[in-house]
Amino acid sequence: MSRSGAELALLLLGSYRTLVDAVVRELADRGYDDVRPVHDFAMRAIVAGADSASALGRSLSVSKQAAAKTIAVLVDRGYVATAPDPRDARRKRLEVTPLGHEVMREGEAVFDRLHRELAATLGADALALLEEQLRVVVGDTPVRLEAPGWVAQDL
Repeated sequence: MSRSGAELALLLLGSYRTLVDAVVRELADRGYDDVRPVHDFAMRAIVAGADSASALGRSLSVSKQAAAKTIAVLVDRGYVATAPDPRDARRKRLEVTPLGHEVMREGEAVFDRLHRELAATLGADALALLEEQLRVVVGDTPVRLEAPGWVAQDL
């Protein structure tokens, strides 16, 4: 049983890292060895409308320069492409490529499998209770697209 707020925070962080690290490992096994958690955060923000470095920086709570670095990596790896903005020829819009969508779908499939495994390990009712209790802790919006700035460290 957790005896302090710090211990609880470490347990929650550890559970996040355990799940995310398992997904990253499995994606690597599936041939996506260059995917990091921040890439998924960024692609989801782009899909949601963050179509420039400035907008992505705001969505991820990082500097425009950090967002530009993430964009460069994603473009280099083929997960994101730039396209001319039809309203402003000076501006390039960001778009998640079919490969980027594929990686996001693969990651979701791994998370779904891990969820089923947790249900088998803990019991479906216990997992449902845990999820319900976590929703009470985090509120109606578990994670906003405006992820904390430290996610950029996973580049």
